[in-house]
Amino acid sequence: MESVTLSGRYQLVLPRGVCDRLSVRPGSKLTVVAKGGVIYLVPERPMKAFRGIVRGATGEGLRDRKNRF
Repeated sequence: MESVTLSGRYQLVLPRGVCDRLSVRPGSKLTVVAKGGVIYLVPERPMKAFRGIVRGATGEGLRDRKNRF
């Protein structure tokens, strides 16, 4: 686990190893999510990156609208 320090201007520098593992480059957009006292940085991906991830899936077994929260 690597640590970072928040600067006086509220800026973070992500370690190079983390950026390499997540394919984050300068100019990449990250979504910031704060939940339960934890800050998550989630890289935004274009919709094209998700193409084909559910290939072969059918709609059978999915919840109906009435069963949603």
